[in-house]
Amino acid sequence: MQIYQYPSQEGEKKVNDTIERGLGYSQADYKNVEAYIEDVKKRGDEALVAYTQKFDSKAITGENLKVSEEEFSQAMEKVDSSFLKALDRAVVQLTQFHQQQKEKSWIDTPRQGVMVGQLVRPVDAAGIYAPGAQGGKTPLVSSVLMGGIPAKVAGVETLVLMTPPMADGTINPHMLAAAKKVGIDQVFKAGSAWAIAALAHGTERVPRVDVIVGPGNIYVTLAKKIVSGTVGIDMIAGPSEILIIADKDADPEFLAADLLSQAEHDVMASAILITDSKELATATQQAVNEQLQNLSRKDIATRSIEDYGAALVVPDIQTAIDLANRLAPEHLELVVKEPFEYIDRIRNAGAIFIGPYTPEPVGDYIAGPNHVLPTAGTARFSSALCVDNFTKKSSLINYSRAAFMAEADDIITLAETEGLDAHANAIKVRRKG
Repeated sequence: MQIYQYPSQEGEKKVNDTIERGLGYSQADYKNVEAYIEDVKKRGDEALVAYTQKFDSKAITGENLKVSEEEFSQAMEKVDSSFLKALDRAVVQLTQFHQQQKEKSWIDTPRQGVMVGQLVRPVDAAGIYAPGAQGGKTPLVSSVLMGGIPAKVAGVETLVLMTPPMADGTINPHMLAAAKKVGIDQVFKAGSAWAIAALAHGTERVPRVDVIVGPGNIYVTLAKKIVSGTVGIDMIAGPSEILIIADKDADPEFLAADLLSQAEHDVMASAILITDSKELATATQQAVNEQLQNLSRKDIATRSIEDYGAALVVPDIQTAIDLANRLAPEHLELVVKEPFEYIDRIRNAGAIFIGPYTPEPVGDYIAGPNHVLPTAGTARFSSALCVDNFTKKSSLINYSRAAFMAEADDIITLAETEGLDAHANAIKVRRKG
């Protein structure tokens, strides 16, 4: 992990390279994903099974594509009590947080004879995508929770989980236990772009959904991008990111561990420290090198740190905050003295982790807020996955005759200004009465 003075030409280049790194896909990738989607649209389950057999498990057939009740029961017996205890805590705390986001329908009477309002309703069906991760050996249970819980809180009736099977044609029991706890109705053994296509367009067995959420590789991301508009999606997410603002009193061992917690995700993951202490930057650099040696995903984390990691030494914490607002990181850690004094200065971040004992993984699993967050600078204009992603709002409008007559002339004026005579006439014919 290189150390840069900032401001400097080298430091500015590092900042700009981080901002511009993007999704990183080729036109060949895009065309491949388009072809998969079209094939699933055309052939349905036949295509879904064929791709799953080719890339994940030859054991998958049309008959066992959907997880059975027996498989759910077996999964609950296979997971241990410590996992179930942790799972229960996560489900309770995530549910409590997301319940605070739920909006109510409302009605107002702002003028005599006028009623306006908003009707908030959940979508009918939602699809949750959860990556298999190393052939199901490292099940991303948290993806099931983060997608399923806000949908359930929103009131979505039909929840569908897509996740690739292990080589033997089964789903990791931890994934199924999580789905059961959340209340996900249907689980299908398929992943990648073809799973997204099945959710967006429906097949003989997979129901068509209204919204698709959840992380995945570049093929999943591109598939969501392509079907967006046909269905709602959470976001177009890029590689994971962490930015830590720390002062001289921060613990370099803590900072190194937190930087590596994101670097192990992906070779394109970004892990950046911004500090006003050169000594802290050097100590953190050394701690990163030492901790890397003990990681099971050492190769991935090393490439990430070398290519997209950095420590920026700035003159003061305000400069660090200004840089953070430019970078608009997915995860922002504030490890400084009196961190709450700086909160109102942060404008752009997916999630803010405050203090030395709030590392990013706390939010990944159990704190309550959603860990599906905007990346690649999109925190400038977008937010974490939430209950709103699973609802739609209908406007309510009602006028009495007297209220209509009082505003008719102004409506006609505006309609005729736009050259829309039929709009104006819809008012005029009622004014005659």
